[in-house]
Amino acid sequence: METGAKSRDLRECMVLDHVNYVYGAGTAYEKHALQDINLVLQSGEFIGLIGHTGSGKSTLVQHLNGLIAPTSGHIYYKGNDIGAADYNKKELRSRVGLVFQYPEHQLFETTVVKDVAFGPKNMGLSGLEADMRTFAALKEAGIGEELYDASPFELSGGQKRRVAIAGVLAMQPDILILDEPTAGLDPRGRDEILDRIAQIHREGNRTIILVSHSMEDVARYASRLIVMNGGRIFADGTPKEVFDAYQELEGIGLAAPQVTYLSEALRNAGISLPQNATTVEEARELLLADWKGGRR
Repeated sequence: METGAKSRDLRECMVLDHVNYVYGAGTAYEKHALQDINLVLQSGEFIGLIGHTGSGKSTLVQHLNGLIAPTSGHIYYKGNDIGAADYNKKELRSRVGLVFQYPEHQLFETTVVKDVAFGPKNMGLSGLEADMRTFAALKEAGIGEELYDASPFELSGGQKRRVAIAGVLAMQPDILILDEPTAGLDPRGRDEILDRIAQIHREGNRTIILVSHSMEDVARYASRLIVMNGGRIFADGTPKEVFDAYQELEGIGLAAPQVTYLSEALRNAGISLPQNATTVEEARELLLADWKGGRR
């Protein structure tokens, strides 16, 4: 990495520089979970992180807010090495929020408001400021006032998921990481959560990192995809760039969205599409353009 580019990136980005992580180092169970990871995560990006179970996705995101420290290599956030002895990890975790898979298992307070308020109060904020953050986060997560005094445990799966997300938003993070946020939800609940996350990204200009197994979901929402395989970065690019190389993805047991295969079949059948689509909306536009151009 060039020094000039590095110093420019470090001011506003998160940079991973030759990061490695080994579980059980020096034992019979030694496993290289991350291998030579080099990434620049730009402010305001919507990133989809994909890969099989065991590919290193969860290990990677837990490095980003200091829950795990690299075995070797460095992680910089806004110009500072988060592994430095004097670095404030508590401050980092308020700036880089991580929503775990099945976050509703972490709900514990008697009401929705109290649960969301826990983070700001734990930061030592005044009562007024903690309340302002709490209600702003509830609104941002799409939780109506009628649920404020409800028990979190009486809510639907999707509502619980939004409360958990609100609890992280109340910390006002610059980066929001969501590890399989739609796991276990029905299609309607999944769409509601993902649409809400997209709205949070648009309105708050936060960096979003969405860990997902769904190619359709990351194709629809993310502007950049990072593919993990065997603890390494296998691919990093736009959804179009990544999914155009679907044969390479198939080589590691992954696939493109189904609409990509459909548009490839249409092109092979003589439909003059200029490119393969990655979303249903894109396929529709390409087919309409072809229909109008060819007066089909």
